[in-house]
Amino acid sequence: MGKSHLKLIILLMFSLMQLTFAESRPSIKELKNELLRRVDQRSQLLIEVSDALWEYAEIALLEYKSSKLLIQVLEKEGFEVERKVAGMPTAFVASYGSGKPIIGILAEYDALPGLSQDSTPYKKERIEGGAGHGCGHNLFGAGSLGAALALKGLMEENKIPGTIKLYGCPAEEDIGGKLFMARDGLFNDLDACIAWHPDYETKVDVRGSQAIDDMEIEFFGKTAHAAFDPWKGASALDAVEMTTFGINLLREHVKPSVRIHYVITQGGEVPNIVPEHAKLWLWVRDSTRLGVKNVRKRVEEIVKGAAIATGTSSKIIYKGSYHEMLVNLTGSKVMQKNLEMIGSLTYMDEEVAFARRIQKETDVKEKGIISEIKELEKPTKDPEGGSTDVAEVSWITPTLNLSTTCTPYGIPWHSWAVVTSSRHSIGYKGMLLAAKVMATTALDLFLDQNILIEMKKEFKDKLKGYTYKSGIPPDKKPPIRIKKKSAI
Repeated sequence: MGKSHLKLIILLMFSLMQLTFAESRPSIKELKNELLRRVDQRSQLLIEVSDALWEYAEIALLEYKSSKLLIQVLEKEGFEVERKVAGMPTAFVASYGSGKPIIGILAEYDALPGLSQDSTPYKKERIEGGAGHGCGHNLFGAGSLGAALALKGLMEENKIPGTIKLYGCPAEEDIGGKLFMARDGLFNDLDACIAWHPDYETKVDVRGSQAIDDMEIEFFGKTAHAAFDPWKGASALDAVEMTTFGINLLREHVKPSVRIHYVITQGGEVPNIVPEHAKLWLWVRDSTRLGVKNVRKRVEEIVKGAAIATGTSSKIIYKGSYHEMLVNLTGSKVMQKNLEMIGSLTYMDEEVAFARRIQKETDVKEKGIISEIKELEKPTKDPEGGSTDVAEVSWITPTLNLSTTCTPYGIPWHSWAVVTSSRHSIGYKGMLLAAKVMATTALDLFLDQNILIEMKKEFKDKLKGYTYKSGIPPDKKPPIRIKKKSAI
C-alpha cells in the first residue's frame, strides 16, 4: 500500500470518528464553556502547584522536585507519563487519549540563579544566593498543567477522539531542554503544539524570536611569573581580551538585528601568574539561522587571530543553537478568537497598588497593570531580542504561542520584580487565563480537521522544503547535574 493511500485511509477514519461524535456532542460553545468551568474548578490546585514550583525555584536540569510534583498530579489524573526522556532526568512526556489528532502542550518550570526574592513589592532576598522564577516559569508549568487537565476531563466525558501530550520541558533558561527533545524526535508525531509565556501584555504572540548560537571559547597558554619572567608565558587571558575587543569592533559591521553578548567565566587565579587557561561564554543572535551562521564565521576568525597574536591555542565548543520561531498565522487567528471570547482580566485596587509599588521600585512609569487584549499583530521580519527553545518545535510541527499579563506593565524581565509577581494574584490570573485559552484552542484543533489542514498547509509552505535539523550533534548528551543532598 502506498503512502498516499495510507494517508487517505487515516483521513477517512478520522472523519468518520468526528462524524460519529458530532451526532451526539454538545455544541462547541457549550464544550468551551465547560472547559472554562473545569479550569476554574481546578484553580486552587493550579495555584498550589504554581506556589510549590515558586518555592522550589530549581535551576536548569535540577528541577527534580518540580518535575516530580507535576508528574504526581498528572498520574493521579489518569495520564500516562514517560520519565527521563531525551536523557534528562527532569524531562517527561504525559499522554492521555489515543489516535489522531495529537496535540502537544509545552510546560516549563526552571528558575534563574541569583534571583531569590520574597513575595514583597520591593526587593528582599528570600534565600541568600538562591534562585528565583524571574521569568515566571512556575506559572508556565502550572498553567499548561491546567489546560491539559481540563481537556482530559472534557475529552473523557464526551468521548472526543485524539491524544493530548503535555511535555515537561526543563532547562529553557540554560541549555535548552527542547533542543534535546527535538533532536530525539519527541515532537515528530504531533499535529500541532501550543505554548504560552507570562508577560506584561496579553496577546497571541506572532512576533517570532531570534535564532541563537551558544558557544564556549577556550584558550590555552603557558604560565610564568607575571613580574619576574612574564616573557616566558603565553597569556590565555590576553587571548580572551583580544577576542572580546575584536567582537566589540565587529558590532559596527553587523546588521541591526544582530545581538552578541558574553561573560568571561575563567580568567586566571591570581594576578602574579600568567594565566594558562581562560574561557569565554558567548551567544550570537540574529533573526534567522543564516544570519547567525554568518556572524559566527566572523567570530571564529577573530578567535583564530587572537590565538595567533598571543601564542596560545584555541578551542570552540558549540553548546547548542536555536532556530528562529516559525509563526503559524492560521492557528494564531484561532487562538485570538478564543482569547477575545474569554475576555480580558480585571484587577482589584490592592492589586493595582501592589503593581505600582513594584514599578516605583524598578524606576518604571507607574502605569499599573495593562491587561487589555492586543489585536493580532503582523509577523515581523526582524523580531526584537530574545530566543527560546520553543522555536525548535515550531520547525517540526505548527506551533502557537500565547502571552498573558502576569506582571505590572514595563518591569524588567529576569529580575526580582517578576519573581514576586509570580507569587501573587496578578500572576495567578494570567496563568488561569492562559490555561483557558490553550484548552479552548486545542479543542478547536481536536474538533475541526479543516483548521489543522490549513495550519499544516501554511507550515509546509513556510518550510520551503527545509527538513528540521538539530543544532546539536547526535552524540552530545545533556549536561546532567546532581542536586546536593541538603537541597532535596
